[in-house]
Amino acid sequence: MKRKSIFDLYEMKKNGEKISWLTSYDFPTAQFAEAAGMEMILVGDSLGMCVYGYNGTLPVTMDQCIVHTEAVRRGASGCFIVGDMPLGSYQSSDAQAVDNAVRFLKEADVDAIKLEGGVRISSRIKAITDAGINVIGHIGLTPQSSGLLGGHKAQGRTAEAAKLVVEDALAVQAAGAKMLLVEGVPPEVTKYIWEILEIPVMSIGAGPHCDGQLLIVSDLIGQFQAFTPKFVKKYCNVAKVITEAMKEYVAEVKNGVFPDEDKYCYHMVEGEEIKFLKLMQK
Repeated sequence: MKRKSIFDLYEMKKNGEKISWLTSYDFPTAQFAEAAGMEMILVGDSLGMCVYGYNGTLPVTMDQCIVHTEAVRRGASGCFIVGDMPLGSYQSSDAQAVDNAVRFLKEADVDAIKLEGGVRISSRIKAITDAGINVIGHIGLTPQSSGLLGGHKAQGRTAEAAKLVVEDALAVQAAGAKMLLVEGVPPEVTKYIWEILEIPVMSIGAGPHCDGQLLIVSDLIGQFQAFTPKFVKKYCNVAKVITEAMKEYVAEVKNGVFPDEDKYCYHMVEGEEIKFLKLMQK
């Protein structure tokens, strides 16, 4: 499959074709995503909760993100792969942001990086873009700064709060970002942003008025069990399927049903068992 580029995604926006993407953290899931026709994959810092069992995304490191992004790239060579900049990888300075974005490019072969924030990190976006790397901005509900937001809460629900979200969107575009992800924002606000911005606008829990949708794969397939955000639609319940399969396995092992000697075992070559038993009697 030909590798998707930023120009392909812009062409989709131009033609009014919605862009579908989701997170992935490993080789097999990335293969499934590409086979399903996904245009983009985000290797999100949500891997902290979905893979490592952390309470949130804050403990996730650059090294962890790089390792998982490498695996995803190998599994989905034709998808547009986005590396997620974790907390502490870009907050200190523009130079730090560029250095870590370059790591994603050199070590994990990403097509773009994503970082959270609007006005306050516009210089980081410009610096990374000036270094020749595609940037996707992320505004609204930004988990890395949820402490400043009063927790994981929807943003832009009042007129004044909505104005701040719009200002962030404009700042992200002005700084040179190639795309914008809006999270946890009312659809009325997302629609306004979509209509005034030139770059593709993506939604995760921000309504249908945009150029594409993102979901966390662990939510989409019903794997993540801790909680389910309001905006998530579960398309299957993998947790139930896997648990039931494991229960059946446990029962068959304890009852001596598995493994069936003829169906699941490698028998000796005909005549060799007798030779073996005679050999062991010597």
